[in-house]
Amino acid sequence: MEKEVYNRIKAVLAEQGRTNNWLANELGMNRTTISKWCRNDMQPRVENLFQIAKALDVDVRTLLVSSK
Repeated sequence: MEKEVYNRIKAVLAEQGRTNNWLANELGMNRTTISKWCRNDMQPRVENLFQIAKALDVDVRTLLVSSK
């Protein structure tokens, strides 16, 4: 059974040529947490999604997989 993908954080980081470590430093968060988000093992809180979007300079909707 395939794991559900809810966020595109890993894809957006790759598109911008950035790393999990870069995002962890930008947000002042643990690298392990960022890694779990990128693997969709854990989902960020809504507040964190907005922080991620700001750090990556993208619309927050870019970070989510569309439901339609």
